[in-house]
Amino acid sequence: MTTWHILGVGSLGTLWATRLARAGLPVRLLLRDASSLTRYRAGGGLSLVENGQSSLYPIAAETAQASTPIKRLLLACKAYDAEEAAASLAPRLTPGAEIILLQNGLGSQQAVAEHLPKASYIFASSTEGAFRDGAFRVVFAGQGHTWLGQPGQTQAPGWLEELARAGIPHQWTADILGKLWRKLALNCSINPLTVLHGCRNGGLRDFPEAVATLCAELAQLLHRVGQAEAAEGLHEQVLQVIEATAANYSSMYQDVAAGRRTEIDYLLGHACREADRLALNLPHLSDLQRRLQAELQARGLPLN
Repeated sequence: MTTWHILGVGSLGTLWATRLARAGLPVRLLLRDASSLTRYRAGGGLSLVENGQSSLYPIAAETAQASTPIKRLLLACKAYDAEEAAASLAPRLTPGAEIILLQNGLGSQQAVAEHLPKASYIFASSTEGAFRDGAFRVVFAGQGHTWLGQPGQTQAPGWLEELARAGIPHQWTADILGKLWRKLALNCSINPLTVLHGCRNGGLRDFPEAVATLCAELAQLLHRVGQAEAAEGLHEQVLQVIEATAANYSSMYQDVAAGRRTEIDYLLGHACREADRLALNLPHLSDLQRRLQAELQARGLPLN
């Protein structure tokens, strides 16, 4: 049975690692360095909190610099770390290694693939909700769904059965790029506005025109990049997400509030770059990027 090597023990990485391990599947964590490994071992493993109950999973771990070969890699780090992380693991990858890319936005996946052209890539897009409330500890905040796929590839790999065993809701799709674009548009319609207005997702009910205008411009972009299906009903779904997650703070809001780097370059940045490449004038989207970058600069945070 192939071992799941997992790099990135944030919310989604931990959510996958603990459920795979709970199902009896072989899992090995790849931690940043020796000090991270020491802290992890001192805590006894990864903790997953579900329905108020915490469970500890003593999953095996090693540093990314170890020498054991990797046949299957779940890359669950932030988008801005993905390229460097993948390059650092290149010597350990077996021929034809499977790499599952679980990053927000677009752009990082292509960068990783350019570094490791001999690997087999599976793109993933998840709507599962989770957040960290301590070191190596994650709270499962909301059941969601994960789409996986390779562009144009209709045949799903056999190992997806392992996700079913682990209770990870998923579906294979040949239109994974459409799913990634749709999620990018949803994120761009909500996350930046919550940062600029300092509100929970539900606070965007007070800014209906801003939300509607952004959705209209993003729908134009989706049509121009060949993702017309991803544009259908975008505004309606954004409003549904705002209602369903009204009490939540967006991930970008949480990053900014904690003084962490955001994934703006792979969300709003990617959308604006594509619009520029296509000579598509989207003034509200461009203005949103400028305002958000000004906010990040004022807080001393990176602009990309």
